[in-house]
Amino acid sequence: MDDASMVGMLGRVTGTVGPGLVGEVIVRIRGGAEHFLAYPATGKERMEPGTVVTVVEHLPPRTVYVTAAYDS
Repeated sequence: MDDASMVGMLGRVTGTVGPGLVGEVIVRIRGGAEHFLAYPATGKERMEPGTVVTVVEHLPPRTVYVTAAYDS
């Protein structure tokens, strides 16, 4: 899977994502679900486990930058 094909995909936070933290998200791809290390796209946003996120950048092999998909 190339970098551009993950951009825009939805995932769910499984380990808190935030400034100074290396979080974790799970994304459904390739007919399954895979875990990726995750950082906030803005550098300031904090996302707790269970938050639905959008992938805005993918750095192969297993790192993504994400933003919250929905505002509450």
